[in-house]
Amino acid sequence: MAAFNLSSYNPSSFTLVGIPGLEKFHIWIAIPFCAIYLVAIASNCVLLYLIAMERSLHEPMFLFLSMLAQTDLILSSTTVPKLLSNLWFGDKKITFSGCLTQMFFLHFSSAMDSAILLAMAYDRYVAICSPLRYTTILTKQVIIKIMVGIIIRSFCVIFPVVFLLKRLPFCRTHTIPHTYCEHIGVARLSCADISINIWYGFAVPVMIVLSDLVFITVSYTIILNAVFRLPSHGARQKALGTCGSHICVILMFYIPLFFSILVHRFGHNVPRHFLILFANCYVSIPPTLNPIVYGVKTKQIHDKILLLFSPKKTK
Repeated sequence: MAAFNLSSYNPSSFTLVGIPGLEKFHIWIAIPFCAIYLVAIASNCVLLYLIAMERSLHEPMFLFLSMLAQTDLILSSTTVPKLLSNLWFGDKKITFSGCLTQMFFLHFSSAMDSAILLAMAYDRYVAICSPLRYTTILTKQVIIKIMVGIIIRSFCVIFPVVFLLKRLPFCRTHTIPHTYCEHIGVARLSCADISINIWYGFAVPVMIVLSDLVFITVSYTIILNAVFRLPSHGARQKALGTCGSHICVILMFYIPLFFSILVHRFGHNVPRHFLILFANCYVSIPPTLNPIVYGVKTKQIHDKILLLFSPKKTK
């Protein structure tokens, strides 16, 4: 009995079942996710290369953008490769430590994304509302402090979740009806009280994300007020143009996030396979679209991409 109790706290592995109800379509479902993942890797790497190599892109906005690209690479790489190996090759097993690692980086990168979007909103606020002081406010030292603060905050919010799971006994099924490990999904397999997990796993991250969204909304309220007081129509268009790509990325991050939260909370009749497909889209599509949006809507990056991929003229 003692041996059973010991093993229940340290399960050797979990089984990720994939997408229940759509097993016969697993091979076909994996194809678009593979294509999306390859585009995400390629587009984010191109973006990081351009920002690293072009001195004209060594501005605060693009430094935050490079951090967003790195975080998006972590987010998609944490889940999609395991999804593909599961759906294509039937590799459904994941070790307990591997499950905790995947769960940590999934939630950590999501928390990072939210904080980076807030930092980018602050950058646009300073650029539009205090343009003459932009370089003195957002110095390299300040940028580094903001980036380090983003990492530390995200780590401190998410890392306790690892210990909240490690303390639980897993003496029921070790089968997870999903394609990846996420906190509450794993906690529900426990035969102990998971009230703390539910409270912390929902309330703390959601409050953090909500506070980020509130500050972003306040920033853009002030920004729009300043923009519409500009005397020139051209100046207003230019100011709004610098915010367009950031607003698109914000909408792509927060709208699916809160839709997912509401569906999980109130959509009791929503089919499970829809929830799992949506969850996988959420961790794969925004990392793919973010660099594309900035590449299309941001002139500096758009011009550099055209220059990078344009045929070299030979004499």
